[in-house]
Amino acid sequence: MYSWIWRKLPFGLPGKLIGSLMLATATVALLWLVVFPWAEPLLPFDDVQVTQDSGVPGDGGITEPTGLPGEEELPYSTETNNAPPSTPNR
Repeated sequence: MYSWIWRKLPFGLPGKLIGSLMLATATVALLWLVVFPWAEPLLPFDDVQVTQDSGVPGDGGITEPTGLPGEEELPYSTETNNAPPSTPNR
């Protein structure tokens, strides 16, 4: 298909390059301005659901921390499962 389009474009190599660029630009513009806006309501990208409700209007389910920020407790050990550095074999 692309070779058929390339053969049908007029005015030698410069015309073929400019024509190819114009066809690509027209294709992108058609997709951007017509196809994507038409398809957007059909796609689920804006279907956001918040499941936690605090009951306060405008709160958005955000909770404030209750205590002072302290050292965070990690659910895993940072000391085990770390292999000591190996020395290169000589």
